[in-house]
Amino acid sequence: MLTVAGIAHTAARGLTDPRVAIGFGALIAAGELARLTMPGNREVAPVSTAASLGYALLLDVGGRPAGHSALEVVAVMSVGMIAGGLPHLAVGRPPRLDAMARRLLAGSLLAFAYRPLTGSLEATARDTGDGHGNWWPALGVMAVLVTVMLAADVVIAAMLRANQVRTAFGVAVRDEIRMAAPLGAAVAASGILLALASHSMDMTALPAFAAPLLVTQVAFRKYAGIRATYLQTVRALSRVTEVGGYVEPGHSRRVSRLSVGVGRELGMSEPQLLELEYAALMHDIGQLSLRDPIPGGATVLADADQARRIAGLGAEVIRKTGVLHGVAEIVRRQCDTLGESPPMASRIIRAANAYDDLVGASTDRDRAAAALERLRLDGGSAYDPGVVEALARVVDRLVLVTRL
Repeated sequence: MLTVAGIAHTAARGLTDPRVAIGFGALIAAGELARLTMPGNREVAPVSTAASLGYALLLDVGGRPAGHSALEVVAVMSVGMIAGGLPHLAVGRPPRLDAMARRLLAGSLLAFAYRPLTGSLEATARDTGDGHGNWWPALGVMAVLVTVMLAADVVIAAMLRANQVRTAFGVAVRDEIRMAAPLGAAVAASGILLALASHSMDMTALPAFAAPLLVTQVAFRKYAGIRATYLQTVRALSRVTEVGGYVEPGHSRRVSRLSVGVGRELGMSEPQLLELEYAALMHDIGQLSLRDPIPGGATVLADADQARRIAGLGAEVIRKTGVLHGVAEIVRRQCDTLGESPPMASRIIRAANAYDDLVGASTDRDRAAAALERLRLDGGSAYDPGVVEALARVVDRLVLVTRL
């Protein structure tokens, strides 16, 4: 509705300054074309967002007042985003509608709050006769409104993420602040600087401030690529035990899925969940050292000493990578009793592994209930009761989804 209203209003009244609107709209489209996916499946478009903020905050361009309305800002943003998203759509990579809607909503809220103030702010910033204007009030208003907009965007993103991955809202807020806030702050600062620089640099401010953001975006893209490569490598390594016949096919992936689900139930943060996922995928890698494989790879049936030895050998293999020391420690301590105070991730993997050893790929409710009851009976020493109950909730959801 917001997009329709903005485009209809602009179509009826025309663009206030076509040159400026087209310039900012083109930069928004280019930013959408260069969008990227960050860790946690977060879609971001830094250049597009900075251009949207800059257009919303614009006071003047080359000394000429920028008189466009908030609805015109909405129209330019909408058209730019659609134009930048069409090439992706044509090759089968449609943009995430929730992420695009968030970007549009954030820019629109800022425009509706800021554009009514531009008349008085522009008058204050206008030259007073000595060649200089007072830009501090405008800068202060920009900073306050952009900060409020960023906070609102974090809350909206956290609400969406909490619903998507079924995690606590507070945890989702912390994850969004940790993962998205640094890039958001850089983009917001660029948007403000773009609006201010347009006063003296005219339209040359667009490429001048887009270039550093593109460099930053390349760095973030490399970081995201490294994270993705790590996960792909770990997943490939986890399949070695399956290919060698040491564990049942799909065991590592099922344990990983259960473990991450339990971790979310227990309020673990995103970095903790990533370590948990890595450790769960490689929790059985120590079985490669066995001369005679355990039947079905079910370590829940092995004696305590053998299980500890397998965990220790697996941890040594992981530690030799030189970069996954935290993961190695989680794997090493997965067979510790509760009295030895193992990390929460180790407790989760122990319970998830035991459950999958007993149930496998079956979705039979009776079999699942029997396995969970066995874990409850062994609780207090081998399995953390809180982890077992969280596992039961995750299993109930997975069984329900499988049956639908």
